[in-house]
Amino acid sequence: MEEEASPPGLGCSKPHLEKLTLGITRILESSPGVTEVTIIEKPPAERHMISSWEQKNNCVMPEDVKNFYLMTNGFHMTWSVKLDEHIIPLGSMAINSISKLTQLTQSSMYSLPNAPTLADLEDDTHEASDDQPEKPHFDSRSVIFELDSCNGSGKVCLVYKSGKPALAEDTEIWFLDRALYWHFLTDTFTAYYRLLITHLGLPQWQYAFTSYGISPQAKVRKEHLPSQTMWDLNNPRGRAGIWSRRF
Repeated sequence: MEEEASPPGLGCSKPHLEKLTLGITRILESSPGVTEVTIIEKPPAERHMISSWEQKNNCVMPEDVKNFYLMTNGFHMTWSVKLDEHIIPLGSMAINSISKLTQLTQSSMYSLPNAPTLADLEDDTHEASDDQPEKPHFDSRSVIFELDSCNGSGKVCLVYKSGKPALAEDTEIWFLDRALYWHFLTDTFTAYYRLLITHLGLPQWQYAFTSYGISPQAKVRKEHLPSQTMWDLNNPRGRAGIWSRRF
């Protein structure tokens, strides 16, 4: 089955897409100024693909990640806003397919000769605290897989905290910014997916979980978001609907 884009306006007519997007498609399509809400439909992954990934990487995939891939082998949803006569792409929500759920290595970060290794850049000054778990390590202490490249603004990663062989219960979701600093996002993939949907895939939304926040450029783009959409997201009923659903 080939990937195909679901035409704008058809998201709500397909129950499986409504379930996958946790109802956010309906909110976006009914919001003034929002246009071109598009989902790239992907076939479900087959179980042998998950088993092959686990064997290849010597890691047990968390159950919620498995359930997600058994629903869809990756996820990509975009939407735009219309200002005057101009269509401006704004939101992009993505989760890599299993084949692109690859381990973060030296070669994936640098291509220059004699470049420093990721271990050379390790900053051990920040240890675990009551309000912040121990950050991932670029050496064998952690195993890190890329969930989303964030359009070049960083990387959202599935992190196994105890090295290989890696167990499903030892995973967390972290954001690696462009300066290679780590920022904790969630304990589980399900919780991260809810964050992704709730933030509508707005540019650089993950930086809201850093100490320095979203860039001024991203804030300007966020101002294009219709106020009605923000009201819908802040509506307790709508938010509860998103946060009550599980994979």
